[in-house]
Amino acid sequence: MVLAEIIRERIAAEGPISFHDFMEMALYHPQLGYYNSVQNKIGADGDFYTSANLSASFGAMIGRQIEEMWEILGRKPFTIVEYGAGTGLLCHDIMLYLKDNSDLYDCLRYCIIEKSTQMQEIEKKHLHEKVSWYDSIKDIPIINGCVLSNELVDNFAIHQVVMQDILKEVYVDYRDGFKEVLVPAKKELVDYFKTLLIQLPDGFRTEVNLELKEWTIEVSQHLKNGYVITIDYGGCSSDLYAIHRSSGTLLCYNKHQKNDNPFQLIGSQDITSHVNFTALTNWGNENGLETCGITNQTHFLTAMGIKEYHNEIINNHENNSQAKIHESYINYSLLMSMGLKFKVLIQRKGAVQKLLKGLNL
Repeated sequence: MVLAEIIRERIAAEGPISFHDFMEMALYHPQLGYYNSVQNKIGADGDFYTSANLSASFGAMIGRQIEEMWEILGRKPFTIVEYGAGTGLLCHDIMLYLKDNSDLYDCLRYCIIEKSTQMQEIEKKHLHEKVSWYDSIKDIPIINGCVLSNELVDNFAIHQVVMQDILKEVYVDYRDGFKEVLVPAKKELVDYFKTLLIQLPDGFRTEVNLELKEWTIEVSQHLKNGYVITIDYGGCSSDLYAIHRSSGTLLCYNKHQKNDNPFQLIGSQDITSHVNFTALTNWGNENGLETCGITNQTHFLTAMGIKEYHNEIINNHENNSQAKIHESYINYSLLMSMGLKFKVLIQRKGAVQKLLKGLNL
């Protein structure tokens, strides 16, 4: 049975379901959801690229930031927890960089939290030393270190809402095809906008990522001392709820092509929405995660010294001209086309207040 039929059967049995529940099934159904299917998702043969696919220098710069965090925390045993490690490339590149720091590497453990069994299998093919896998952060013993995510939270199932005199939530029905129906929004969705002091104009459509709040609480509860690095595309409330965003930010990706129709290719395309970093920092502050700072990926990588790092690679490369061409492509992709769209948020718990290099603009 295809996934669309399973969703239709649920609607026939229960009535219309929230868009949140539709998206959760489309992405994470145990056998047929997009992230649990066997198809390639990341890279040239997949549906999208991540920064880690473009260059090992991305992981190296995160490794540099982790080195500084380890120093601030007193050079003690250090745990990196990565949520949703994809193909494992970022983990591989971070570990490769940190291997040159034997004092840190000797006391390091790397824990991956991965929902998808298919992605776990891919990761385990080339990640061995010091890496272990967990179903939940709750299963990891005392965490002193850094919780890391790269392009994770944009894939949390979201609630879609539309303002029509009162706030309405989008539900999904099936009548000769999947159809949207609107119902009065539940209190927690209304309260979300009240807390952020946002008044949506009539007809405005947008997304609310309540799973992000649950994730923030969970991370804060299980991180004893250290930092949280969240890298993703999105913006602050003033951007996401500006008039030019009146149709929302939800997008689907299939074979590197974008569309805005989540009701096609169900289980075979990615579904994402922009992250509200204002909400994320607010929830962090409420739950013991102090904001160190937020910047874009371009500024973060530049502050960490990526240009000097690339120049060193070029100078040590036999084919200098070829290396320069490669560096030019990497600089454009990591620092311009992707770098300006992605935000880097760093939060702390129990760590002394100190300006981190990646936030030093």
